[in-house]
Amino acid sequence: MTRDFTCIVCPNGCDLTAEYEQDAKGIRVLRVTGNLCSKGDTYARQELTAPMRTIATSVLVEGGTAPLVSVRLDRTIPKERIFDVMAAIRRVSVKAPVVTGQVIIENVLGLESNVIATKDIAAK
Repeated sequence: MTRDFTCIVCPNGCDLTAEYEQDAKGIRVLRVTGNLCSKGDTYARQELTAPMRTIATSVLVEGGTAPLVSVRLDRTIPKERIFDVMAAIRRVSVKAPVVTGQVIIENVLGLESNVIATKDIAAK
């Protein structure tokens, strides 16, 4: 079987084709073509066997000069856990001041990824 991807790891945006076999034990990647660097090979293999994602969103700020602060994950998480992590993020708010890099949720849902602020928000 084959599956096509557009690599999102670097600015090249390579068109990848992955050849693979699937059986009761799972997916075995045979070959990846179209990549200009090794990152494309790694990306296609991961997408087929255990897709990972990151999240960028916002969190409510109490007593700040802005009502929201932008946040992101500092590590990727399994794709199937995105909605669980988003639900956890929606349940929190932070008090101003907030500084870039501040951990808003440590080790969110035990996934070894922190939710961190990506902007400074001063207190009113």
